[in-house]
Amino acid sequence: MSDEKSAAVSYEESLLESAQTEGLVGKALIYTRLSGPGWLQGAITLGGGSLAGALYLGVLMGTEMMWLQPLAMILGVIMLSAISYVTLSTGERPFQTIKTQISPVLAWGWLIATMMANIVWCLPQFALGTGAIQQNLVPALDTDTGKKVVAFSLLAVASVVVWFYNSGSKGIKAFELILKAMVGVVVLSFFGVVIALTSQGAVVWGDIFGGLVPNFSYLFKPVPALAEQISLTEDYSQWWSSKIVGEQKYVIIAAFATAVGINMTFLLPYSMLRKGWGVKQRGLAIFDLSIGLIVPFVLATGCVVIAAATQFHGSTDDVIAKVQAGKVDSAEVQAYHKFLDERLVQADPQLQLSELGPTDLDALRQGLPQADKNVAAMLVKRDNNALAGTLQPLVGSTVAQTVFGVGVLGMAVSTIIILMLINGFAFCELLNVPAEGTMHRIGSFIPAIGVVGPFVWKEAAPALAVPTSVIGGAMLPIAYVSFLLLMNSRSVLGEAMPTGARRVVWNTLMIFGTGIASFASAWSLYGKMWGDFPIGTAALAALAIMLVLGVYSFLAKQKQ
Repeated sequence: MSDEKSAAVSYEESLLESAQTEGLVGKALIYTRLSGPGWLQGAITLGGGSLAGALYLGVLMGTEMMWLQPLAMILGVIMLSAISYVTLSTGERPFQTIKTQISPVLAWGWLIATMMANIVWCLPQFALGTGAIQQNLVPALDTDTGKKVVAFSLLAVASVVVWFYNSGSKGIKAFELILKAMVGVVVLSFFGVVIALTSQGAVVWGDIFGGLVPNFSYLFKPVPALAEQISLTEDYSQWWSSKIVGEQKYVIIAAFATAVGINMTFLLPYSMLRKGWGVKQRGLAIFDLSIGLIVPFVLATGCVVIAAATQFHGSTDDVIAKVQAGKVDSAEVQAYHKFLDERLVQADPQLQLSELGPTDLDALRQGLPQADKNVAAMLVKRDNNALAGTLQPLVGSTVAQTVFGVGVLGMAVSTIIILMLINGFAFCELLNVPAEGTMHRIGSFIPAIGVVGPFVWKEAAPALAVPTSVIGGAMLPIAYVSFLLLMNSRSVLGEAMPTGARRVVWNTLMIFGTGIASFASAWSLYGKMWGDFPIGTAALAALAIMLVLGVYSFLAKQKQ
């Protein structure tokens, strides 16, 4: 450890000691001042996936599922807290611990899945950030040349911030301050959206607070606003119900998946070790996760759900207006037509839509009952531009576009930065070298290939997104089970292994969190196809085999 880093750690430890003599408020202020790794987690989880998931959750289910994302994040933080406890108790790099104490297969699977996720998910983040600048903030740059300028400018900004991280403890502190500011901007931007809607009386807070009470029946049936419209579709109400339950399944899985991803489990322990944290910082680590991860995530995603539910849930006017205006290139119109086409095939399985001309196909769509058209319109995903547009009558075009542009840009840039940082840690473990200096920088710049995202993501998504999400989804339960086993290993933790009531509490919470994550993973993988290949079934089989081998290997090593 360098002299500069030793001095920084000693100063932090002296503040921690003084915190123990302070009251609740004083202790919280000191802990907030020392926080850092938790905010890095907050920066990565508030990305394009969180935005899209929260938007569609509000569109499809209104405020009925306000409880879902807070629950997903609380379960995730329980597992991340356990990961931090194991890491800070041993002081060892967790990849090496899992490889030697559990199974090399699980360790390498965790590492490879993390690097895949970092590289692939950088592509849509660059696309999201570029779109925010071109469409919301600086429309004059909405050209091919402007796209190149914006994309490479985002890369330059991210590169400078990541470079800070490798410039000593002061660089890490500056890096963390920048990330805290970015997360704060995201939260405040979406706060502004809800405040604007509330000022116009568009938000019914009673419904929102009611949605914080879990109602698990909506996991298996449509929410009331959709159920009412479905009842008007007569002979096809059962089909529409099944269709909507399927859509709800995917939006629920997305909400869980974007709360804690496989690469977040890799980032946390290494960012803590890099700061020089150890046993004395275990309590600080849990506080750090709460203030830096739970609070921003719940506030930001909650505001997006509220805004989307207020403006779009059970609504058809915006989609029907675009259809009537002939905006066939609009994503909303294309999604609307897709639902209607599925309804046509359901009515006549022999119908070959690909053999019909545009005029004939449009005539068939127009001939469907209005109730079916309404349900199809209610199911259409909206994007951040659609939501920004609805704010214009309330706060004006400039303010609406700026608020959304800044929030979405902050999400994209902060996520790009953290994906690059995580890849640096993973790359160093790949080479078995310390996670710092030149090698960390080289690893950090591998995901920079994501700068081509604005140009290729739409075409590359089917080929890259499915296998990456499948591998990441399968490996998340593996990571959770690995740390659950380590938490109960005296050979790894020694005297730090929880005993008595503390062990019961830790295991109860971790088993519950691991069980929920495993169920969500299996639910999302089941039936997933990659072209004609049943990639979901293959992943489930591999997941089961790896879990059995991992547990067996762990027990054998403990016996030795």
